Amino acid sequence: MPIVFRNIHKTFGDKVVLAGVDLTINDGECFFIIGASGVGKSVLIKHLVGLLKADSGDIFLDDKEVSHLTEEEFYAVRMQCAMVFQNATLFDSMTCIENVALPLRKHKGMSHEASLVEAKRRLEQVHMEAHGLALPAALGDGMRKRVAIARALTMDPRFVLFDEPTTSLDPVSARRVDQMIRELCDELHVTSVVVSHDLTSIFTIADRIAMLYKGAVHMLGTPDEFRRTEDAVVQQFIQGQAEGPMEV
Repeated sequence: MPIVFRNIHKTFGDKVVLAGVDLTINDGECFFIIGASGVGKSVLIKHLVGLLKADSGDIFLDDKEVSHLTEEEFYAVRMQCAMVFQNATLFDSMTCIENVALPLRKHKGMSHEASLVEAKRRLEQVHMEAHGLALPAALGDGMRKRVAIARALTMDPRFVLFDEPTTSLDPVSARRVDQMIRELCDELHVTSVVVSHDLTSIFTIADRIAMLYKGAVHMLGTPDEFRRTEDAVVQQFIQGQAEGPMEV
């Protein structure tokens, strides 16, 4: 299977964040990981690209065990498994097309001219070609996020990890980012793993959803299965209720 987490444990000091996560993500899925703040969603996906190391357990990417790789060995993993962070992390002193072209020159050895041609094509894929000469500061959060997605695509990744991609975006921009993520799966056959609290995103573009609770996968299923479940923890999350009885 493309992505497998097997009995993943992670603690920070005395705080147990992941307590035996088992999860399999299929090829080409738009897969959402949800749960309350601090439950370990972002922590989990950062293990895939070596930003964090599990205390125990195994992680497989295309049947290759990656959880025990060295930093140098993770370079190849990061070429095929890109990550789009909550903040777009673009270089403010460079235009959008230059931001997208940079990894093409650095990692693929393209000439300046060739990298700009390819960067333009990537911006077209996320419907941002008209803003290639703009500086990131001149764009809204949603536009910057789409440029970051274009940059992530330059390495032709098979997997893209999104950490809260619609946080802080207005509803229109958020839905445009949703559309981009869905298109990656449907048109480019990229496996997208999305950490999110955005219920509209979750129930509009997800193929499957995993909910983390108390350090493990509490429920795994389709959006319809999540809507129909009578599980109290899931319903509290969906309805935005505080856990347990409300205090007056």
